[in-house]
Amino acid sequence: MTDQDQFATVNGIEICYRHTGNDDGVPLLLVMGLGAQLIGWPERFVDQLQQNGFWVVLFDNRDCGLSSKSEGNSPNGADLLLRATMGEEIVPNYSLSDMALDAVGLLDHLKVPSAHIVGASMGGMIAQTIAIEHPQKARSLTSIMSATGDPNDFTPTDEALSALLSEPLTKRDQIIKANVEASKVLAGPLWNKSYAQEMAEKSYDRSFYPDGIGFQLGAIGMSGDRSEKLSKLSVPSLVIHGEVDPLLPLHCGKPRPQLYPKLN
Repeated sequence: MTDQDQFATVNGIEICYRHTGNDDGVPLLLVMGLGAQLIGWPERFVDQLQQNGFWVVLFDNRDCGLSSKSEGNSPNGADLLLRATMGEEIVPNYSLSDMALDAVGLLDHLKVPSAHIVGASMGGMIAQTIAIEHPQKARSLTSIMSATGDPNDFTPTDEALSALLSEPLTKRDQIIKANVEASKVLAGPLWNKSYAQEMAEKSYDRSFYPDGIGFQLGAIGMSGDRSEKLSKLSVPSLVIHGEVDPLLPLHCGKPRPQLYPKLN
């Protein structure tokens, strides 16, 4: 995978991105999840996509990695989640629709008319939003360990919720240790300690911005339930979800043809 960070001004902000593969390959956009940088995609996975003929684009969402950061105080994540599950109105800095526009703007910057859209966790929510609001940009939708926005689906374990909303620390070694421990809770039984340690170190050294999680949670919380719009989706779709996901349980992503009419 290329390690060359590039930057594009799209949707009024600066987005950091990378791409890999032959220029004549089939375009595929990878959209990462909450607080996770583009380096969160396993290199082996990206390399396999490239070897199978895809031209792969990865990017940092706003408020993460090397992309633009929001001004002002970050919302409290626990408060946002509580209000969202209770159906209360949330007025954040931006929405998932804005984040989808960031991704679409990046494709436009790269002169890519359409691409296969693959998103993980929050990235899956953004990918769903792209397919709903910009179907001409999506050759297909792949939603990995994600959810539709239905508040009734969000039933994480107490341990997973605590790991997600843990208070930020200040020293590098403490932060890395805490992130490794959180990843163990969130990953389920297939957790790999050495890989988690490596990624925690790389992520911290590239960019440490814990406030971004609050801003991104605000976008998730205010964007509502996409179930009805997904039920009218015309884009070929694939849903991938773990059976023992402690944060977004299986029912969040369990294949439901009424949600994805062209579900594989």
